[in-house]
Amino acid sequence: MGDPRIHEGAIVEPGAIIGADATIWRGARVRSGAIIGAGVSLGQSVLVSGGVIVGDRCRIQDDALLFDGVTLDADVFIGPGVVFTNVRTPRAFISRRAAFEKTGVGRGASIGANATIVCGVSIGSGALIGAGAVVTHNIGAFEIVVGNPARRLGWACWCGERLVATLTCPRCGLTYAEQDDELEPLDPLPWADAEVAR
Repeated sequence: MGDPRIHEGAIVEPGAIIGADATIWRGARVRSGAIIGAGVSLGQSVLVSGGVIVGDRCRIQDDALLFDGVTLDADVFIGPGVVFTNVRTPRAFISRRAAFEKTGVGRGASIGANATIVCGVSIGSGALIGAGAVVTHNIGAFEIVVGNPARRLGWACWCGERLVATLTCPRCGLTYAEQDDELEPLDPLPWADAEVAR
């Protein structure tokens, strides 16, 4: 593992932790207290506030905004222009820092361009959030959601393919089972082998 690569036009404040092999592009800003994992890519003009934790190998595209309280597990994809909020009742004239809510995104989840994630929710592993969706409630593992407010469209495999009616992936062949309105893989997921498919 090598040193992080930080563009001269990026701002990384003292007190931010940047992992090995991370890449931070022009105009990105990482505030003091943020933790960026190994192999992470931050696109142009991304903002990562203090208190944000970004897991290993996440890819955060241009203009995404991650405010205090956000935690991304490993291998999360954040599309361009995605916004994570951190307070539900903002007022310009009232400080609500004590009211910031936590938002968590599970391993391997993907959030499409210009989606808005309202604070205080969790997004499960492998979930797919459609472009422009507004997420106001918890999203389960492997759910595909779209719209405003976001609603379930179907289920996704860990590899990102939409599952067919039999809950078997047409791309990689893994099979899942739906129990109590949640999806469970019937075989161990090959997360450790994900790098091979990149």
